[in-house]
Parts: sequence; C-alpha cells; structure tokens
Amino acid sequence: MSRGDTGLLQRKRLEALGLAVADLPVLRDVNDIGDARAVAALAPETRTARRVRELSEPAAVDVVLPVLDEREAIPWVLSRMPAGYRPIVVDNGSADGSGEVAARLGARVVTEARRGFGAACHAGLAAATAPVVAFMDCDATLDPADLPRVCAPVLAGEADLVLGARDAEAGAQPLRNRLANRYLARQVRRRCGADVTDLGPMRAARREALLGLGIADRRSGWPLEMVLRAGREGWRIAELPVPYRLRTGKSKVTGTIGGTLRAVKDMRAQLARFERG
Repeated sequence: MSRGDTGLLQRKRLEALGLAVADLPVLRDVNDIGDARAVAALAPETRTARRVRELSEPAAVDVVLPVLDEREAIPWVLSRMPAGYRPIVVDNGSADGSGEVAARLGARVVTEARRGFGAACHAGLAAATAPVVAFMDCDATLDPADLPRVCAPVLAGEADLVLGARDAEAGAQPLRNRLANRYLARQVRRRCGADVTDLGPMRAARREALLGLGIADRRSGWPLEMVLRAGREGWRIAELPVPYRLRTGKSKVTGTIGGTLRAVKDMRAQLARFERG
C-alpha cells in the first residue's frame, strides 16, 4: 500500500475484469508530521486536527472553561483565545449542546457529570498538561485576550497565583455580588494575609502546585478554598485588574436565589473550615 503506483495497478486490474472505474477526489495520505499538519489545515474542526495541534504546538497555558449551557457565548470566547493558550471546555451537564459547539470549534472538551463549579474546575485541572493553568468563566464576561497579562507573572516566576480583579462595567456585577466579594476579600486578608480585593474568576497558577494544594470543594467554595490554601502555604499571590462585561445568558449561581444561597453556604463552610485549621 506504500508504493506510488498502487492505485494505478489496482485500476488496471479492475478494468481488466470489465469493471467501470470512476475517479474520486485525491486525498492526502498521512506519513509524517508535515502530512498531518496539512490534513489538519484542510479539516481544522476535526478531532484529528485538534490532536495534531496538541502534539505539534504544545501550549504554554491550558485554559479551563467550566460550561453549563453557554452555547451562545462559546464562539466569542474561543475566537478570542490567544496563541499558545489551549482551551479545555468542561461540560458540566449542558442541555443546549455547549459541548458539541466547543468541540466543533476546535476546543478540547471534557465531560464532568458531577454538578458543581468546583467539580468542573477540578476535572479541567486534571485534564490539563501545560505547565501553567488558567481558569475563567465562559459566559463572555471576561475576555481571553486579557489572559497573557494575568498569566505573565506566573510564567515569569514572579508570582505563584494571580487573580484578575474585576473592573465591572455598568450592570455587569450586581451590588450584592460586589459587597459579597469585598467581604470575602477582607476575610481572606484577615485569615492568610493575601492582599486581594476580589476573588475573580480569571486566575492562573502552575499546574503541579495547584494539584498539590489538594482543593477538596466541588461546588461554589472552590475559588475561595484555592486562595485560602495558597495563602496558608505562603504562595506569592498577586492581583491585576481585568475588564468585566455583561454576561451572555443568565448566571446559574448568582442569577438564581437557590444558586446564591448555595454559594453563600459553600463560602461560609470554607471560612469556618479554615478558621478551625
């Protein structure tokens, strides 16, 4: 099958048997990495193309994007992903085809059946292979174009954890959410000395170090537990402002009474656990 005249010889045999032979478009054979890249360029939305990119273009940063019914926002978010930043979309039980949309656009998709923001983040972290991992919401409130600025101190070894403090446009962050974040930031400063003003959803740290923290929460307390544990371990925690926009769709946490109550309960549990040591 590897000879250059295989097709010609087979055609002659078929014609000798009296069969009519029709020509189809010529396809690209894959024998080496150059062929693989050419095939990936011809069909960029296939699993083969995605795997070729992962193998031939190793990412400096894996970006974990927890998703629950975000199909309207996913195309914009993925289109804004910087070069060298590989999106890992974690589908946490979407009913709107979010996972299929993300896969069609070339993202790696991980399915996490256990509901919860922390469960989705943990699944994404477990799937990541890049030395640095970033996390951000996939609802178009945050722009992936801001990731390099947030990740730069980690990549340069100047910080262990960087948080993107939300600079919210009008109406993007309800007053109750801003007040809750200020309260939580004060509690973090009091308990572990980390000088933060917001527990922003865009953040970055080294993968191995994050795994070593042993974050246990699998619900809404996951972001707070990360910062508390990092502070207790003496991590260098930095904060940078990032624009925060009106989201696409309704929040499944702060956009509902039930979600808000669960988030408050999870955050209180983390503060109490940390207080007990």
